[in-house]
Amino acid sequence: MAEPGRSIRVLLVDDHQVVRRGLRTFLEVQDDIEVVGEAADGAEAVARTEELRPDVVLMDVKMPGTDGIEALRKLRSLDHPAKVLIVTSFTEQRTAVPALRAGAAGYLYKDVDPDALAGAIRSVHAGHVLLQPEVAGALLSQEEAPGAQGRGAALTEREKEVLALIADGRSNREIARALVLSEKTVKTHVSNILMKLDLADRTQAALWAVRHGASE
Repeated sequence: MAEPGRSIRVLLVDDHQVVRRGLRTFLEVQDDIEVVGEAADGAEAVARTEELRPDVVLMDVKMPGTDGIEALRKLRSLDHPAKVLIVTSFTEQRTAVPALRAGAAGYLYKDVDPDALAGAIRSVHAGHVLLQPEVAGALLSQEEAPGAQGRGAALTEREKEVLALIADGRSNREIARALVLSEKTVKTHVSNILMKLDLADRTQAALWAVRHGASE
């Protein structure tokens, strides 16, 4: 949810003007969402994000020039990176998985119900990972390997607490406050969790936690 009295600032990125117009028309009637700008390709998305500093970027994957995947990689390097929610018509796993690995916080299809899209924006803004069910299944099946469940037993009780908070969308700073730890200590715990579970990033850790009940 947005802070009281502050709307969630959203940037729309799609190479089709009619899609951007449709999204803007719907989102502008939401009390807590403000469309602050638009972009027609990945390069423009990066420039507009630097300029406007939106909270959430709604972005397609396949665009001319700089596509969504490359834009995601560039957005991660910004001083104030926005949460990126992919909204696309491409349903292939070979598109979804690279987007998530590049830093997308969510992945939805363009036929998503409008109210569900607004809810997705709020959820991603709050720090949660939000995926189309079949996309989550595809990613989990790729990450799953023999003995994956057993690797969870190698986690210490503190690491399990940190993992549960990662799955809840908490940042390192928020985890540090919740567990009364230094942020440096939390970073060490996160690194150990990724190493022990043989995962690449926090998104995979959150999905692992959900899959194996570590977030409950």
